[in-house]
Amino acid sequence: MNSKQLVKNAIAGAGVDRIPVYLFNKDIEQSDIVSYCVETAESFHGDDPNRSEWGFLWERLDDTMGQPKEPVIKDWADLKNYRPPDGRDRSRLRSLPAFLEKYRDKYIVAGFGITGFGILTFLRGFENTLEDLYLERENLETLADMVFGYEEDVIRRLVETDIDAVAFYDDWGMQFSLMISPALWRDFFKPRYKRQFDIVHAAGKHVYFHSCGYVYDILEDLVEIGADVFNFNQPEVMGLEKLAKFRGRVCFNCPVDLQKIAINADRAAIETYTRRLVETLGTGSGGFIGYVEEYHSIGLSDENYGYMVDALRNYRP
Repeated sequence: MNSKQLVKNAIAGAGVDRIPVYLFNKDIEQSDIVSYCVETAESFHGDDPNRSEWGFLWERLDDTMGQPKEPVIKDWADLKNYRPPDGRDRSRLRSLPAFLEKYRDKYIVAGFGITGFGILTFLRGFENTLEDLYLERENLETLADMVFGYEEDVIRRLVETDIDAVAFYDDWGMQFSLMISPALWRDFFKPRYKRQFDIVHAAGKHVYFHSCGYVYDILEDLVEIGADVFNFNQPEVMGLEKLAKFRGRVCFNCPVDLQKIAINADRAAIETYTRRLVETLGTGSGGFIGYVEEYHSIGLSDENYGYMVDALRNYRP
């Protein structure tokens, strides 16, 4: 079977002849999964190359992705005249046809980069957003509907194409807990994700959900509303044995834990952990997709990157 069918079988638990591997940002031609990122509208011309369509300015001090320099909605009076990007603009997908043709045998995940809650905090500021959940609920609802509504408009256009999944990259976890209470997450954010996931599923596509940190407290909710694939780069923050509760109900796409193992481990330790990862989270007939990301900005060496790729490719039950 080709890469596309291999990944679909892994997600469905329908039987695989090897572990599919997602090489995220290096050796893409050798990856079973490739990602397409929605583009800015063709008509958008910012005053700075680091200015986003949403209005915030990216600041980078090193090789990491950076962060927004200042909020756009500094005061709620700014919301009155604020206009979000137009998610119905089809020029955002202008390079997608060629991408689909080039990678027609691979499983294609399409997304926006950072989504949802992340964009909300970029627009309003992180601390402000957390306070607004309690003190300015109505205004934050309005802004959230702009963000999630934009994404819904884009998703409707994405799922008309031959992509296989829509990706959501929304970091919710700290080291030991969510950033907000699970109850507040369920009240404010869960219904918005469900609307998005429903659009994806209605078109027969998969929901690919990434989140960093400890997000265990909302995993049942995410499975309930339709997440098909979980991408966690630090699975040990939650613990493989705890995550195994969801084995067979969702497909895991995880690397050798980037926080605790991948950076400093030797080849033998990486191979041992890879086996534990696959056998704890996978089902034997699927349920697991390997993930490897080139991450020199946090200290991952070329050697360890190669060890992780080899461990997944050479894995045998």
